[in-house]
Amino acid sequence: SAGMLSRTAPAFSDNNPVTVVIDAGHGGEDGGASSKSGVLESTINLEIAGITNDLLRFAGVRTVMVRTQDVSVYTEGGSIQQKKVSDLKNRVLRTNQAPNAVLLSVHQNFFTEAKYRGAQVFYAKTDGSRELAEAMQAALRTGVDPDNHRQAKPSQGVYLMEHVNGTAVLVECGFLSNAAETALLQDEGYQQRLSAAVCGALTEWLEGRGTEDEV
Repeated sequence: SAGMLSRTAPAFSDNNPVTVVIDAGHGGEDGGASSKSGVLESTINLEIAGITNDLLRFAGVRTVMVRTQDVSVYTEGGSIQQKKVSDLKNRVLRTNQAPNAVLLSVHQNFFTEAKYRGAQVFYAKTDGSRELAEAMQAALRTGVDPDNHRQAKPSQGVYLMEHVNGTAVLVECGFLSNAAETALLQDEGYQQRLSAAVCGALTEWLEGRGTEDEV
């Protein structure tokens, strides 16, 4: 039946398959946050983005990665600030140019106090973003860290999240200011669990959308 079809092929239940744009935050000379031991956010972002990309493709979802190497994506600018602005504008452009884009931006958190830990999902003001973020937060709690009681929150002051047209979520996978969590975030098994939770929530959300479209 049509209902079965939407469950097995979530992204392709109509003629306009969604493209999940996976944005590994930072890169190149912009390493983002850094742990005490010198682990760069940009590296972990790219590793988790890569695993998530593989899982989504395996699930039959069309994807685009903003970057697949340790580079920033600026095209102009002399000063660091100009390059940063160019980089962000290019990330927005790449997202908005993808057909029926859903943005998944991957980041790591950092705070002055080392005690804070746990993944948290932020959402844009666009349609569907809050619903997707809440599903993702729940999946991270269930599949990765049952002690994580953080709630999905609206994104504030993030250029990329404020300028994309489609559904958009940003996942702060953990805190590089927490040594124990930094060790986990570098562990491939843990990265895979994180990615599986994110991918599961995303495919389920796409599935739900597909079913609604058919009614």
